[in-house]
Amino acid sequence: MRRLTNGVIAALTLLYPLAVYFGIRYIEPWQIAAALASLLLLRLLSGGTAGTGDRWLAIVAVLYCGFAVWHNNLMTLRFYPALINLGLLLIFTASLYFPPPVIERLARLQHPDLPPKGVLYTRKVTQVWCAFFLLNGLAAAATALWSSFAWWSLYNGLLAYVLMGLLMTIEYWVRIRTQEHVR
Repeated sequence: MRRLTNGVIAALTLLYPLAVYFGIRYIEPWQIAAALASLLLLRLLSGGTAGTGDRWLAIVAVLYCGFAVWHNNLMTLRFYPALINLGLLLIFTASLYFPPPVIERLARLQHPDLPPKGVLYTRKVTQVWCAFFLLNGLAAAATALWSSFAWWSLYNGLLAYVLMGLLMTIEYWVRIRTQEHVR
C-alpha cells in the first residue's frame, strides 16, 4: 500500500507544472503551493524518500512551498522546477565526492557485484546526469524568468520529461552495448 501511495504522490508531483497552468485560473497561487507542500509532507511522512539527499530535497521543497504560500505570487510557483533541478544537481554532485555515486547505488540493486568497469561507467553516467540537471535547471529558471506562462508549462510539464526519457533511453542503449555484465 505504501508503494502505491508513494507512486501516486510522485505522479501528482510530476504533474505540478500542468496543475499550475490549469489551476491558476481557478485558485490562488498560495493554494497550489499548499497542495504541493501537502503532497511533499505526505511523501516525507510515509517514508517515500529513499535516502538522506532525497529527504533533504523534500524538506527544502516543503520550505520553499511555505515561502510560496506566504508570498502568494505566481512567479514563486514558476521557480519550483528550477529548485528541484538544483537539488538533484547537488545530490548527484555530492555523490561523486562522497562515493558511491547515485547511479552506482542504483546499478548495485540489480548487480550487487558490479565489476570495476561498471563502477567507472556509473561514475560517468552520474556526471552526465549532473550536466543534465544543470542545463535543465538553467532552462527551467530561464522559462520562469523570461517566457510566457504557456511556454513555462510546456517546457517544465512536458519537454523536460521528454528530455529525461531521451537521456535514459540513450544511456540504456550505451549500457547494453558497452557493459558485458548487463548482457
